[in-house]
Amino acid sequence: MELARVRQLWHLLEPVHAVLYYAPEASEEAAALGYGTEERWPSYFAWRAAPLGPVGAGQVASAFYGFSPAMVERYVPAAWEVAAPADVLAARLRAVDRFYRRLLGDVVGGDDLAEAARLARRAAGAAVTAGRPLAAANAALEWPEEPHLVLWQAATVLREHRGDGHLAALLTAGLDPAESLVSFAAIGAASPEVFASRGWSGEAWAAAGERLVARGLLTPGGTATARGRALREEVERRTDELAAAPWSVLGERETERLSELLGGLWLAVIASGLLPAENTLGIGKV
Repeated sequence: MELARVRQLWHLLEPVHAVLYYAPEASEEAAALGYGTEERWPSYFAWRAAPLGPVGAGQVASAFYGFSPAMVERYVPAAWEVAAPADVLAARLRAVDRFYRRLLGDVVGGDDLAEAARLARRAAGAAVTAGRPLAAANAALEWPEEPHLVLWQAATVLREHRGDGHLAALLTAGLDPAESLVSFAAIGAASPEVFASRGWSGEAWAAAGERLVARGLLTPGGTATARGRALREEVERRTDELAAAPWSVLGERETERLSELLGGLWLAVIASGLLPAENTLGIGKV
């Protein structure tokens, strides 16, 4: 599988998953469970960590990596005092179901969406999850019946599979959680203000930058050096390589077909205006 295709499929599927964190239906379901909705983080940590079970802050910080441990501690394990993980999992499917029915209308029951769901589920089912905790936890969940929910769950397994592999690439590159964000900002993936959402203090951010300067990866002004940019390119290439295996079960023709089928859904999600134009994943920039 060409790595460009692997990255394209990620770019197409990531918005399919990410609506969970922004849709008003998700906010309503979170409020019904008892989570505060003035900001998205109480429900974000619950939605994303629930497949792991009632785990503590250390496990979540390890799996989420880029978030400051202090930030994680503000929401975990308090999330499980509000609602049990099983209740959170049921609510997130309700939120996704409601959102996609509102967004897509009759398309939800259409043949194209059902075909996309079948293809994406086959790829997700081929994902090897050893050493990938978030992918493994989501892959272990029961599959819903409705095609739009199957597609969402497959997108979730595949994006967490990629994310777990990305952490392996960062570790191999010697980039700790704060350094991973500082180095990414330094190549223009997003502004430092966007990465501030991950909860690192100004002091921690500056200290990470100093460590990268000492390694020759960052200039004193905060931009990536040639070595720093090359290292980030290697991280992204390695991430694509580690994300490629599930797509081999489909092959080139069926992955091309899935790309075609996802195009309209991608446009509908983007046109909804829910997702931020600038994001910590660097989609659209790298």
